[in-house]
Amino acid sequence: MSTFSGTPLDTLILPGLNGSGEGHWQTHWARDIPGAELLVQDDWACPSLAAWEARLDAALSASDGVWLVAHSLGCILVAKLAGRPAAAKVRGALLVAPCDLERVEAMHPCIVDFGTMPNRRLPFPSVIVASRNDPYMRFETSTCFANLWGSDLVDLGPSGHINIASGHGRWPLGYHLLNGVKTREIDRRQMQRRAATLRQPLDAIQPKQALQDHR
Repeated sequence: MSTFSGTPLDTLILPGLNGSGEGHWQTHWARDIPGAELLVQDDWACPSLAAWEARLDAALSASDGVWLVAHSLGCILVAKLAGRPAAAKVRGALLVAPCDLERVEAMHPCIVDFGTMPNRRLPFPSVIVASRNDPYMRFETSTCFANLWGSDLVDLGPSGHINIASGHGRWPLGYHLLNGVKTREIDRRQMQRRAATLRQPLDAIQPKQALQDHR
């Protein structure tokens, strides 16, 4: 799958409820990051998990593997990947200001058909970026879900919902956080490859050694 510019898709950006309009850091990133694309949903105001998952699955299946950058309800969409085949196409995820579904349903006038909060460990590396005064999720709740999902947690202090309203435009710090996710995962894979290479000679010797021991 390629972006509109023709660059192979590398980073998939997932907005939350009501989308990420002009000026939102996710919109800036979709333009700034080579190989990035913002995933568009048909209904931003009254989201259905089944419809949002279908759109995400289609994008993942058409890719060779991507990094996910999610905000708010988009983070819940990512967390719902746990235990699903589509998760195999995810290299890692930056989860910014995830929302508490109970709070969203209480604050939002339209039905948010997303079921219950996901609580399974994610099968890919992830980082949660949380605010201490986010109206959509208490910081203590963010800490709890970081533990459940197996995510690293970044405390951004009192930063609201990390969106336009809280003064986060292009949000340069976020680029550094995303690069950190990518670097750690690349380093981990390199270590795994090195370990596999080092094991190969030992694996080749073991059968011969077993024959000698048998004699």
